[in-house]
Amino acid sequence: MNSVFQRVFGYFLCLGFVISLTTFPIFASPSYTRNSNSLPVTTEIRGVWLTNVASGVFYMPWGIERAINQLAALNFNTIYPVVWNRGYTFYKSPLAKKFTGADSQPLLNFIHRNNDFLAKVVKLARNKDLTIIPWFEYGLMTPPDSALAKLHPDWLTIGQKGVESISENLLEDMVNGVYKQAWLNPLHPQVQNFIRGLILEVVRNYNVDGIQIDDHFGMPVQLGYDAFTVKLYQQEHQGKTPPSNPFDSEWMRWRANKITAFMDSISKSVKAIKPYAKISLSPNSQYFAYKYYLQDWENWVKQDLIDELILQVYRSEKTSFITEMSKPSIKSAMKKIPVAIGISTGNLLKPVEIDQVKEQIKIVRNQKLAGFSFFYWESLWGYIAPESPYQRRRAFLQMFDTQAVRPLKFKKV
Repeated sequence: MNSVFQRVFGYFLCLGFVISLTTFPIFASPSYTRNSNSLPVTTEIRGVWLTNVASGVFYMPWGIERAINQLAALNFNTIYPVVWNRGYTFYKSPLAKKFTGADSQPLLNFIHRNNDFLAKVVKLARNKDLTIIPWFEYGLMTPPDSALAKLHPDWLTIGQKGVESISENLLEDMVNGVYKQAWLNPLHPQVQNFIRGLILEVVRNYNVDGIQIDDHFGMPVQLGYDAFTVKLYQQEHQGKTPPSNPFDSEWMRWRANKITAFMDSISKSVKAIKPYAKISLSPNSQYFAYKYYLQDWENWVKQDLIDELILQVYRSEKTSFITEMSKPSIKSAMKKIPVAIGISTGNLLKPVEIDQVKEQIKIVRNQKLAGFSFFYWESLWGYIAPESPYQRRRAFLQMFDTQAVRPLKFKKV
């Protein structure tokens, strides 16, 4: 067998075993100061994304308990657990049941005996003083064969010449081969009500610190040629049809502004329920996000629509890594809100050595950013990491010595 096949095979064979048997001594958890009159005062962000994609942490007995215990022991302070992907919620959602027939992800329901998984995660996180910000990982994507897509085809946006789905380089693509995702139309009022409703369910019903959306909250630039969007464009452009060139500047700006307006409605709705709930965003660079996904997050920062920015910088080359976080859009955002960096700790086909992680953490700190979040839990110190779990955990403990971390306070201006 070649090395890649061995790694993939071994991963799936040992995934749950490693999660359930790995142990580590418990160290003191970090402490926090909450200020009811401003954004939270805390140390640097030390977060991790918890997903079900190529990860068994949600599905193994005691998996999530062990994960949270280990993270707290190593002085992590924030978790971003997935609550929405592949057309399913990872909490008990009456709204999802109404529109898809399932109140949460079926396998999750089965493994956890139909109990509310997010309620369990929140309780565990609170017991360890971890900040918990549920993550709407899939944004506006959904598999073409999902119940959501099949039951509500009029909610989907398409491209020209019958293009109905877009290839996405997600983690599961690396394992299973590239496949395509359908996209909910962020301009459609019923889609807006549905997505906003899911977000508000989480904010209203769970003791969370906020919510996070990411790079999939937008519209691929080649889409927007569905009947609803074309009609809306015509109504606002004296009957003219959208340009055939998806990169037409006015056509791009019109769609991006509509998405910004949707984001504004989400922000106001969340704040109406919990004024100090964080609205976190984890995008790609402003240039890439706008050009290819019409996600104008730089403008969102200017309009005070988000409270935290975790920029995805999954680069291995040092110069490229530094360049991404040195752009004007980042420097501008840093003046208003906490800006942290998303660092890759590896995946099945591209493991990342701990020395690279150490170097990137040092760079982030030298650049005076607010911290970092790691993608993703499974590669922090799991089987797919190049070093042993003990070596990896020991390295994180040394990097996250709480006495070596300066306090940070952010206030909107």
